[in-house]
Amino acid sequence: MVLEMKVPSPGESITEVEIAEWLVEDGDYVEKDQAIAEVDSDKATLELPAEESGIITLKAEVGDAVAVGEVVCLIDTSAEKPDGATPKAEKAEEPKKEEPKKEAPKKEEPKKETYASGTPSPAAKKILDEKGISASSVSGSGRDGRVTKEDAVKAVPSMGTPTGGNRGESRSKLSMLRRKVAERLVAAKNETAMLTTFNEVDMSAIFELRSQFKEEFKEKHGVSLGFMSFFTKAVIRALQMYPAVNSMIDGKEMITYEFCDISIAVSGPKGLMVPVIRNAENLTFRGIESEVKRLAIRAREGEITVDEMTGGTFTITNGGVFGSMLSTPIINPPQSGILGMHNIVERPIVRDGAIAIAPVMYVALSYDHRIIDGKESVGFLVAVKEALESPEELLMDGNVKKALEL
Repeated sequence: MVLEMKVPSPGESITEVEIAEWLVEDGDYVEKDQAIAEVDSDKATLELPAEESGIITLKAEVGDAVAVGEVVCLIDTSAEKPDGATPKAEKAEEPKKEEPKKEAPKKEEPKKETYASGTPSPAAKKILDEKGISASSVSGSGRDGRVTKEDAVKAVPSMGTPTGGNRGESRSKLSMLRRKVAERLVAAKNETAMLTTFNEVDMSAIFELRSQFKEEFKEKHGVSLGFMSFFTKAVIRALQMYPAVNSMIDGKEMITYEFCDISIAVSGPKGLMVPVIRNAENLTFRGIESEVKRLAIRAREGEITVDEMTGGTFTITNGGVFGSMLSTPIINPPQSGILGMHNIVERPIVRDGAIAIAPVMYVALSYDHRIIDGKESVGFLVAVKEALESPEELLMDGNVKKALEL
């Protein structure tokens, strides 16, 4: 019996995928549930498992865009597994037999004329004469030191034209995921009235809390006490204070959400992934750190699903892990706001009328000015700053041990 394997639907609204890589070859024997291909959708890269065991016949090539429900391969389920068959990666290469070398008959080379060192070729002489350059001033790289055309070209004073260096280039096709990301970024710039406001945060209080409790927190909960839980908590508090930032436009209407689904931008092997922490307002510090760790691992290992990246009412992105000091993050549509975190650097600040050195992070809020006014955007970012600078009071209700479940 020959089974037709069709492209399954990776998720709602996805109508086609692209064959990113075949993990087997035409005519291979495959086992049921063995990964036979990687396919790109406009949201993620997914593995395609074999539905049955048998001999496979490929019906699509790498790079082909295939519609959901289209046949991509055939599996002959009646074929028996070949004796001694081993996975392709384990097949040993047969040693190549060395054939006796045959000596080629020697050809008599015609005698070449010799030239005195520094004598230019006719083409080189023409170039040097045109530019008024003496052949004796040029070092020849040809036979017997003869000045070649290339030597003459290199001797001509350059007006900025690059010569002698590697000027190669390569061309590769963008994956479907990367193309979709590009489309969304351009759409966000063209279809929203995006503005960015900035502020700075003194991270001293968070540094002290982490220094005091991070070992105990990790020992009890099995996850690190990172910065993301503090920022997520601060963002949730600010979203509840300024609901317009937790809204989005739908046609002629504005939808305001009573819950906080926080999208966390993660750099994965296939590009930027944005998994969502659902109902983050109900999670503790431990719950947020556990969920961030789980989603980040799944994204980096290519296991994240479309459902885990769908939705979200606000996004947090951390360019600081790559060393970014300041940036203007682009809104993740159809959301209306995104908070950009950056690196933490010791800087001089004024504290109680005196200059002090403190760990400072610049933060940026990009927002859609169509529904978020300047007063709300600035107020939102100030609220985030206040919570991060006074976390014990504003994020932990004055009880650090209870908030961290220690």
